[in-house]
Amino acid sequence: MLCCVNPDCQKPLNPDKNNYCHSCRAELIPLLGGRYRPTQVLSDEGGFGRTYLAEDVHKLNECCVVKQFAPKLQGTGPLTKATELFKQEASRLQELAEHPQIPTLLAYFEQNGYLFLVQQFINGQNLLKEWEKRGNYNETEIRELLLDLLPILKFIHVRGVIHRDIKPQNIIRRQNDGRLVLIDFGASKQLTATVQTKMGTVIGSHGYTALEQMQDGKAYPGSDLFSLGATSFHLLTGVRPSQLWIQQGYGWVASWRQHLVSSGRDEISVSIELGEIFDKLLQLDIQKRYQSADEVIADLTPGLPPLSPLPVTILTPTFSSAPANKGLVSPKQNNTLKSQLLLVSSILTLGLAGVWYFQTPRNEYSQPISQPIQPPKKPSENYFQPKPLKGHSSDVNSVAFSPDGTILGSASDDKTIKLWNLASKEEIHTLEGHSNWIWAIAFSSDSKTLASGSADKTIKLWNLETGKLIRTLEGNADGVTSLAFSSDGKTLASGTASKDMKIKLWNLETGKLIRTLEGHTSGVPSVAFSPDGKTLASGSWDKTIKLWNLDTGKEIRTLQGNENSILSVAFAPDGVTLASGSRDKIIKLWNLKTGKEIRTLRGHNDKVNSVAFVPGRSQNDLTVVSGSSDKTIKLWNPSTGREIRTLETGSGYIYAIAISPDGKTIAGGGSGENILKIWQTIQ
Repeated sequence: MLCCVNPDCQKPLNPDKNNYCHSCRAELIPLLGGRYRPTQVLSDEGGFGRTYLAEDVHKLNECCVVKQFAPKLQGTGPLTKATELFKQEASRLQELAEHPQIPTLLAYFEQNGYLFLVQQFINGQNLLKEWEKRGNYNETEIRELLLDLLPILKFIHVRGVIHRDIKPQNIIRRQNDGRLVLIDFGASKQLTATVQTKMGTVIGSHGYTALEQMQDGKAYPGSDLFSLGATSFHLLTGVRPSQLWIQQGYGWVASWRQHLVSSGRDEISVSIELGEIFDKLLQLDIQKRYQSADEVIADLTPGLPPLSPLPVTILTPTFSSAPANKGLVSPKQNNTLKSQLLLVSSILTLGLAGVWYFQTPRNEYSQPISQPIQPPKKPSENYFQPKPLKGHSSDVNSVAFSPDGTILGSASDDKTIKLWNLASKEEIHTLEGHSNWIWAIAFSSDSKTLASGSADKTIKLWNLETGKLIRTLEGNADGVTSLAFSSDGKTLASGTASKDMKIKLWNLETGKLIRTLEGHTSGVPSVAFSPDGKTLASGSWDKTIKLWNLDTGKEIRTLQGNENSILSVAFAPDGVTLASGSRDKIIKLWNLKTGKEIRTLRGHNDKVNSVAFVPGRSQNDLTVVSGSSDKTIKLWNPSTGREIRTLETGSGYIYAIAISPDGKTIAGGGSGENILKIWQTIQ
């Protein structure tokens, strides 16, 4: 379905084939900003626009959130001012999105007279829905909630931003790790307030919004803290502040304790300490209220020293799950430990947000080490800080090393390919010629030719020495999503997106099509040649992997077992083992002689976009590397299935990885501030 983006449309969902909305007759916009396909209305912004669920067609239909601002303003002056303010707010949101518990800003633009802002989609449930499903929180859970959210508020407040609308609906518990994410910073709400002040517009929600914000339209850090207190009250007691506000205005605030006991329910237990914190959070007079998130944290964790002087150390908190009657940890001690460790984790995460850094090294059995990172004792454990290579202006979708190990290539949404000298880390060439974003690149075995595949449905071949275009291969019905050269450098394989679904084999000397392999029922984002050049593996969005005999063009077998799309495939040097990465967050290892699954590697919290093998001195010395939208690169022992270590980026998805021929360098491409980077290793 395609969603009409007329903010006044009453029935916005339309069949894909429609050119005009069946309800309001407005012309439908298939792609916002040339890449975001609106599929569903998530919320209505009170006549000033809407929020949509959308698919990013540049990123294999990855979900995102599109916020529309459609101010009904008279004259060009106010609209020009609104556009300027929208851009300023988008810039501010981009800065805030460095925090891992704030959605990433993906884009902002103007189209058809509307303003749009695109943000990361958070897979999870908001706290209102969570409360409706599970019931009231206990005191321990409220403390953990506060200690998870307060560092986020500190982060935005020191940057001069007030959220203005904290309530259960605007807090999502992220499904993959259970952390709380603060959403809806409301560029549209702040902009609306700016351009509509004469109409008396107030940002906020009755019952959750502080008095000064409701009366004067002015908000301060303490205003957000009042809203956090009201939110916590709601989740603790089950009583909605909005209902109390309708009945008695702000009268409920002074007597909030009376709602700890309600008809038909047992008394809700709250400690004296937490009660006093609620008293101060819910003060009507802002001068008597907490003035900063740090003040609340200090009262929640009395006796703990300030954490800011501590060295920057990444900790992995481990909570005891042993029953209290085992004598290990009492309930009170365990709750305190949880709160303290959660606080340490939150503040350290806050301090490192937006910076590429390493997770504390883990051994092969993934036991956390809570000491500062020390210089490694073994050369094989030496992973230096990644070096960003700056030059692309948008996401990097593909990276590849030349077989001679001298050049790194990167392809981007900015329609360019860049070639980098691996020794000096300097840019050699920028290759331009595609008319749309570039999905894939691959080097020929003699390191003289580069192939690139694009959403413009073409493949281009480039001379690496001169940086000049050799020829363009055409004939695809959809964008080219994947490329691979045979080991002899004479054949190029290409995979295409969903409207084509075909794999093509090309003769590199003539540029002619050799044959077409058909069988997949959806797009093919990954193809790979076996080391002997006799077999091709293809991974598809149809959840299958197919193996093809290249002499006959016939399908050998289909590998099945994934619950979602296959995004990447890679052969091991022995040609018998295949690794695959999937949207279902797992890596599978396959025995190609039997067609059976060897093992499944689990540990990523989001889709696995890319997999590769690091060559070893022997077959038992191999390493599997995987890059994921969970913003990490993981290294695995394929013999045992154990995770060796995690390279954690801090911000930005990993869309593609590549390993240098000598196995000493890992390249990662993706989104974020440093969209292309390399890790040097010593083996």
